Amino acid sequence: MTIQGILNTVAFVILCQIGIAQENSCKIKLDISVDKKLQKDFIENGRIYFFLSQNKRSEPYTQTFPFGARTHIFAQNIASFKSANHLKLEHDDQWISTVEWDLNNVPTGKYYVQVLWDHDIKESRINAPGNLYSSKELIDLTDEVELQLILNQVIESTPIIEHELAKEVEFKSELLSSFWNKPMTLKAAILLPRNYDPKKAYPIRYNVAGYGGRYHRINRQLGDKDFMKWWQSDEAPEIISVYLDGEGPFGDSYQLDSENSGPYGEALVTELIPFIEEEFRGTNTPENRFVDGCSTGGWVSLGLQIYYPDVFDGCFSYSPDAVDFENYQLINIYKDPNAFVNEFGYDRPVMRMPDGEPVLTLKDFLQYENVLGSSNTYLNSGGQFSAHAALYSPKGENGLPRALIDPTTGDIDHEVAEHWKKYDFKLYLQKNWNELGPKLADKIYIWMGDMDHFYLNYATHEFASFLEGTDSPKSDAVIDFAPYEGHCNQYSHKAALIQIQNKIDAKNE
Repeated sequence: MTIQGILNTVAFVILCQIGIAQENSCKIKLDISVDKKLQKDFIENGRIYFFLSQNKRSEPYTQTFPFGARTHIFAQNIASFKSANHLKLEHDDQWISTVEWDLNNVPTGKYYVQVLWDHDIKESRINAPGNLYSSKELIDLTDEVELQLILNQVIESTPIIEHELAKEVEFKSELLSSFWNKPMTLKAAILLPRNYDPKKAYPIRYNVAGYGGRYHRINRQLGDKDFMKWWQSDEAPEIISVYLDGEGPFGDSYQLDSENSGPYGEALVTELIPFIEEEFRGTNTPENRFVDGCSTGGWVSLGLQIYYPDVFDGCFSYSPDAVDFENYQLINIYKDPNAFVNEFGYDRPVMRMPDGEPVLTLKDFLQYENVLGSSNTYLNSGGQFSAHAALYSPKGENGLPRALIDPTTGDIDHEVAEHWKKYDFKLYLQKNWNELGPKLADKIYIWMGDMDHFYLNYATHEFASFLEGTDSPKSDAVIDFAPYEGHCNQYSHKAALIQIQNKIDAKNE
């Protein structure tokens, strides 16, 4: 869900919470079957998700962010679900859920209900193509009920909108395939400039999405009449845009090397980028090669510039994830004993409104990821903290990353925290500034709202303070803090493209 979508649902959330705060409750039993047309490709081992929602506007299975629709999710792993049989589940089965009550004690009221069967093994999140779900149904819960739900829908893949300037790339990575001992591909979408000439050496911009964004997000630009009118006019810069794919084995790959996910950074810079630029750019020099993004994309774009300083000619990073782990949102991972509760005994918030009002606790956020993960923990949920663990942590047991934050208690493992230091940008630059400082000259631009929804401004302030104190060389990074602004409020693809062109023009003067 986008931050704007989250904000648009605030009033609805309040009404939903009031609506279910009732003393009366009832029991739910489930009778789940598979439509005969879908039984052929059904895989009998998977994870079943049951959704209870009061949001009439959306499919419940799409509401997995723990704010906004405030959909309640129940899940459990199922072995040997024969597609020709019925799966009967009761309130006392081995459910894990996002709420304190169970299916024996559901607050009465009207709900939209849905089940999803996750049998996909290729992608990390439950909305993967090929997974099955039932039609959304409205029920009025007043007494014990057995819901008969049929898995009759298939999540389809998202095609790229056909356009003469849009191209799709799927590339087999030898590095990742070797790491995983199976074929692994990287995907991207390309938006070419007007009057594209394949023999011309173009500037190129690699765009990194907010958390989990896929390469087919190019469709938003292709479907935006105003953007495309501008893009094909003489006013727009002639720059190739590459939309990188955020999919990885544990959620977003973050486009960097990981002990758990594999060499995504090396695969990007030594395999995918050369392949794309040989095909489309007319040159493979690092000059006029840029990277940008917001939120997760802000962190990744800055990380790629820092860890591969000779590969990129500049980054434009908006509202990046925590760049200093002494300020991992509101947590100091090196000193704090617990992530869920602060030193004053209060539940630690993970999200707020720009006026400062907290709206979501870290404990609640992580519980949603615990439910989404087939391990019953966030470590393979495909969510934000799953991806952080995969990137920053060492390998743990059963093929999972080691947890920095205990999924249940919130206790912090400080041995794991030491391992996270390799991607603490402030520490990394402090250690390597003499070598990296000259290579990063005139290459870093960061924007941050000073009322970031996810408390990311504190880490960025500490990072900025470090850069301001550097010498030999003195950092010339530009870091803009916008008072009273929230997460990604000033980011857009058009703005990033104009910034890139302005940088090119200034360099050529």
